[in-house]
Amino acid sequence: MRIVIQRVKRASVTVAPDYYREISAGLMILVGIEKGDTPDDAEYLARKTSALRIFDDDAGVMNRSVVDVDGELLAISQFTLLASTRKGNRPSYIRSAGGDEARGLYDTYCSRLAEIANRPVSKGIFGANMAVELINDGPVTIIIDSKLCE
Repeated sequence: MRIVIQRVKRASVTVAPDYYREISAGLMILVGIEKGDTPDDAEYLARKTSALRIFDDDAGVMNRSVVDVDGELLAISQFTLLASTRKGNRPSYIRSAGGDEARGLYDTYCSRLAEIANRPVSKGIFGANMAVELINDGPVTIIIDSKLCE
């Protein structure tokens, strides 16, 4: 699994015409599921997301987590995070997990993150064409791949 975490002042996702979710200050997370990922990958990333210290403390040092600052969470599924661009100019998505496998692990990640962080996780609609807007705070953008963890 690969996630892109962005510290945001606000973020939203819209799926036309009637689905809209918005958060204020917190984290907007793009979630990519790779073939062979397991619930352990989702668990690892949920724990890492909730504990990642990327919010400023009183001294201006990134030393607080989203939980510490009572931030909000928005998670968006994004299979393109696993794109391979090694050959040619057209990305290959062969590493991305199929719909049912990916949907289950995306849901697992979101539900575990909500439990661990003790707050709701707003979500996009899995597999839908979504419009995502955000104001990145910092900017702070962190990429974490569960296969590259130590």
